[in-house]
Amino acid sequence: MSGGTKVLLVVIGVIVLLCVVGCSFYTSSYNKMVTLDEKVSEQWAQVQNQYQRRYDLIPNLVETVKGYASHESQVFTDIADARSKVGGVVQISAEDLNDPAKLQQFQEAQNSLGGALQRLLSVTENYPELQANQNFLALQDQLEGTENRIATARQDFNSAVTSYNTAIRKFPQNIIANMSGFTQKAKFEAGSSAQSAPSVSF
Repeated sequence: MSGGTKVLLVVIGVIVLLCVVGCSFYTSSYNKMVTLDEKVSEQWAQVQNQYQRRYDLIPNLVETVKGYASHESQVFTDIADARSKVGGVVQISAEDLNDPAKLQQFQEAQNSLGGALQRLLSVTENYPELQANQNFLALQDQLEGTENRIATARQDFNSAVTSYNTAIRKFPQNIIANMSGFTQKAKFEAGSSAQSAPSVSF
């Protein structure tokens, strides 16, 4: 075997090795991004589940309060309006997380509902007999638990988004992300009024 043939075989071997390593790196990076993207979707579903739980709990809470404070019509109107707005945006898809405007619309609707809920709970302070009602106390406990679960779900979602966004921005994975259509996702950023759960202890 001549020296030229040996050099050619070495060059071909190096090229094949580089191709194998490159394909392996691409596959590994791509699969990691897919996994992180799915984790974001999974955590977003949990956020929506908890908001849905709060959304479903509110009618029972309102009806219980109405039984004792029927003349507080403005508060009931406010919460009904806020709840109807949330109903229109409560389910946004994981793909919508790439659109900060849609996520902002979702957040604003949830913040509005949270504010109306806080006003409803403030009204109940004027009705000691309501505060002693067992049904109201049970709903109050469920609401407090739901608000805590919402906060945890938002935190878990933001952590998943951070991991995903970091992975697709690092070099050289960012090249693969750009080639494969992976884009950054928006984080959940609650407004100042929604930074804490509504006060539900009397």
